[in-house]
Amino acid sequence: MIESSRTTWIGTSLAASRQPNPRMLAEVAAGLSAPQKELPPKYFYDHRGSELFEEITGLPEYYPTRTERALLRTWMPRLIPNLGTRSLVELGAGSAEKSRIILSAMRATGTAGVYLPIDVSASFLNETAIRLRHEYPGLTVEPVVADIADEFAPPPGIPHPALYAFLGGTIGNFYPPAAIRLLGRIRAAMRASDRFLMGVDLRKDTRRIEAAYNDSRGVTAEFNRNMLLVLNQELGSDFDPARFEHRAFYEPVNHRIEMHLVSSEDQEVRVPGMGLVHFERGESIRTEISCKHDRSSVTELFAAASLKLETWRPDPEVLFALAVGVKA
Repeated sequence: MIESSRTTWIGTSLAASRQPNPRMLAEVAAGLSAPQKELPPKYFYDHRGSELFEEITGLPEYYPTRTERALLRTWMPRLIPNLGTRSLVELGAGSAEKSRIILSAMRATGTAGVYLPIDVSASFLNETAIRLRHEYPGLTVEPVVADIADEFAPPPGIPHPALYAFLGGTIGNFYPPAAIRLLGRIRAAMRASDRFLMGVDLRKDTRRIEAAYNDSRGVTAEFNRNMLLVLNQELGSDFDPARFEHRAFYEPVNHRIEMHLVSSEDQEVRVPGMGLVHFERGESIRTEISCKHDRSSVTELFAAASLKLETWRPDPEVLFALAVGVKA
């Protein structure tokens, strides 16, 4: 599931201006015109989408969040003092629940200076910033609404060493070329003393992976369909989410989960600025991929972005891992 590529498109809603976001319209038009219809997973994340994802992270089937959190609790109190981290720059911060583990380790070391949470949902991000300023007096919290799929750079003057964090296994939501570009931009922002911390969802029994994306309560299905409500709100389209079914499955050739919305009938959807989009019964929109990795594939991704894998920490069940990279 996408935890952090919550990228910037929110800002000019139809409720405020009645004018669709041109960039969003262009991306949606391109995706819905492709042979395999596809939409960027960043469009899951209006405020409701962010809330639904936070609910997903607590579901019994969804192992990544609790496993990664346990790894952070065990390792950060030892890692942070060794690094002397003074700034935490987090891509896709969300509610910053896991970030608090890192921030608490920084505070215990006496180096908690600056936290830059980067996220797509401005309202969700601001709520997180307000809570953190209360919880960590003296910590400078500077939320950044930014598109991590595009160019980004932290504000100048942050204290170093800095830790750039990309948690949740969200690197898996990027096709390999895009993942390498993103890692390259992170590498370009780093100094020699900085480190990059990445959460990695590992390859494992397919049934365990698929269960995480097909929970028994149907929260993931609601999260998936919420994207159509986002399109309706932002573009004025007339998708009926009830006419689309959630489907998630593991694709073994590329080692990835694919999440789709499948049309339950022949139908046409109107998208202003694009016209009518026809769906045959059984035709799908791919809304997310989630590539699963191992140490070898992460080493290759890092090397392609001129990063070196410095440390690799899987959990005891080898479900998830934390990887630390340094500039090569």
